[in-house]
Amino acid sequence: MISSRMRIMQENQLNQSDQSVQPDQQGQQNQSEQSDLTNQFRMPYMSNQIDRGNLRIQVTTRLQNRPVSGARISISYAGAPEESLEEVLTDTNGQTEVLELPTPPLEYSLEPSEEQPYSEYTLNIRAPGFEPLEIVGTELLSGETSIQGVSLNPSGGESFEDIVIPAHTLFGNYPEKIPEDEIKPIDESGEIVLSRVVIPEYVVVHDGAPTDSTAQNYYIRYRDYIKNVASSEIYATWPQETIRANVLAIMSFTLNRVYTEWYRNRGYNFTITSSTAFDHKWIYGRNIFDNISYIVDELFENYLSRPNVKQPILTQYCDGRQVSCPQWMSQWGSKYLGDQNYTAIEILRNYYGSSMYINTAEEVSGVPSSWPGYNLDIGSSGEKVLQMQEQLNTISEVYTAIPRITADGIYGEATKTAVRNFQSVFGLSQTGIVDYRTWYKIQEIFVGITRIAELN
Repeated sequence: MISSRMRIMQENQLNQSDQSVQPDQQGQQNQSEQSDLTNQFRMPYMSNQIDRGNLRIQVTTRLQNRPVSGARISISYAGAPEESLEEVLTDTNGQTEVLELPTPPLEYSLEPSEEQPYSEYTLNIRAPGFEPLEIVGTELLSGETSIQGVSLNPSGGESFEDIVIPAHTLFGNYPEKIPEDEIKPIDESGEIVLSRVVIPEYVVVHDGAPTDSTAQNYYIRYRDYIKNVASSEIYATWPQETIRANVLAIMSFTLNRVYTEWYRNRGYNFTITSSTAFDHKWIYGRNIFDNISYIVDELFENYLSRPNVKQPILTQYCDGRQVSCPQWMSQWGSKYLGDQNYTAIEILRNYYGSSMYINTAEEVSGVPSSWPGYNLDIGSSGEKVLQMQEQLNTISEVYTAIPRITADGIYGEATKTAVRNFQSVFGLSQTGIVDYRTWYKIQEIFVGITRIAELN
């Protein structure tokens, strides 16, 4: 039987060195070999301290979002793809176990540093019946869990290029934001705006500057877009309230583009771009971080408002290190305020003024049913419970770790077990209670697997 995990840790090579070397020479030899190994793999840090981060990989089919079991994934340092560190197989839910891998020291991501604060890995994915895929640059941060989604095409189908993830915006060099008014005029002739703030199911991301006609458009679920941008623009190691403040700013900016139909009113066929000069950095195929994902799921109906202003505020920001922006939020500055126990709204008001407040959208698109407003648990009953049970049964046909239950509208022990298994599969707290986050995750997965094909 082939093990689902075949660890090939490089330090084992060091342990196989010639035992006849004298003690002082042995230490020098090990130190030299470790240095050579570091250089060979182009590890992004030069330090004796090596921290650890976690990686979980989820493999699905590109068209119907079905899990791919038995996919073989080889993991290596991005600088040495031929030297495998790990080889794993996906389970029946298309997931690998959580892997622990080396990262640079935590402090590199807590202060501006010339040292790269994250490690980068190359993933080679092979599965019977599917085209192979390589992802270069999956990022891991010290102490955090990185989630790498992988979408595979059937063999003989449309060919897609391998994915190369560029540098994080806080470490790489990207164009600075071109300033805009935070509130858009809506009384111009021919201007189209929505009548109310709605959370869209999808946004169309133009992967380049607005005028770049060669750039591709991608249909991306709204929450997935926000998670991608936040993982690309801030570090998951930062304080939770700092992450919340930045996520709220990203969501409000994005919903302003949606609400005002900003690009469509200018003749473009997309919602937003991936250019940092105009919008936010969205990176095709990149990993996200689990704690950022959790916060986005917690806040995704929210945006930022000012009194007597209907539209979400276009909350612009900069890194505060390479670029200074006195009228906007500083990302590094928001991190330091989080260190001082500022709440998210206190951080936001520190930069945008005391009139800024958190608002909630009137509608969420693309879900069969909205959140009931209370948790579902043992003893709950009614239409919302029945609907959730029916959705779980549909999901269980694809994710077989979730047991099928009787859909009777009564929340009993069998329903609680099914909910707990669902939470386990999708990385939620395994309480067996359908809270806000679990409810919308059930809606998301149900919609994803009941459609004939996802938009691409």
